[in-house]
Amino acid sequence: MDASHLLIPAVALAASLVTLISGFGLGTLLLPVFALFFPLEVAIGLTAVVHLLNNLFKLGLLWKDIHWSTVLRFGVPGILGAYIGARLMLLLGARDALYQGLVHPVDPLDLVIAGLMLVFGLFELSKTLNTLSLPAQWMVPGGFVSGFFGGLSGHQGALRSLFLLRSGLAKEAFIASGVAIACLVDLTRLPTYATGDLIATAQEQGPLLLASTLAAFLGAWWGKKLIPKVTMRGVQLTVGVLILAISVMLATGII
Repeated sequence: MDASHLLIPAVALAASLVTLISGFGLGTLLLPVFALFFPLEVAIGLTAVVHLLNNLFKLGLLWKDIHWSTVLRFGVPGILGAYIGARLMLLLGARDALYQGLVHPVDPLDLVIAGLMLVFGLFELSKTLNTLSLPAQWMVPGGFVSGFFGGLSGHQGALRSLFLLRSGLAKEAFIASGVAIACLVDLTRLPTYATGDLIATAQEQGPLLLASTLAAFLGAWWGKKLIPKVTMRGVQLTVGVLILAISVMLATGII
């Protein structure tokens, strides 16, 4: 059995588990593992497939708590941002390598993703950055910005929280509306990513995607049970350190 068929579902389970505890989402930790086995632009697309299916699963559980006016106000500009970000991802992925890394050549997309991971890793490690929020009047431009980075790399959860934390939503509505918005971004970026390479790889790796998705479902279920036993800060620090390490490995061509 290929190592990817063991490692990727295992990380999907663990990443989905901490999603319910940390501010970071499934894709942040799953993307680098896909990138170990596939070109980065294909890895982003495969991660998006698992991310969307996991969000649809959660959406079915949280449907009744969605605050639809918030979803429309934030999600519609997010659709436009996601499309532009996804197109930019494809453009960067087609550019020639900038320099030879320690193991692989490093192209512009590698550097962009490494930079984004560096920023979001610092968000997790810093108590000040982790608690930032913006007034509700920033919701529309916030939707566009969050969608743009969601389309570019899949990093949307931390930015979405930054703009929605002061929306006045109850906890259940905040979580459910965030899941609905994430689904809109995923449904926009996936068709944009759908180049020949991604479609062929997704068809070939159907069993891997299925195993990873089921593992993510299990992680979400398990994470809910572990929430009372795990400290939020401990998970944030662990995730932040991992993300910074991944950022360095991308920028140096190790992955």
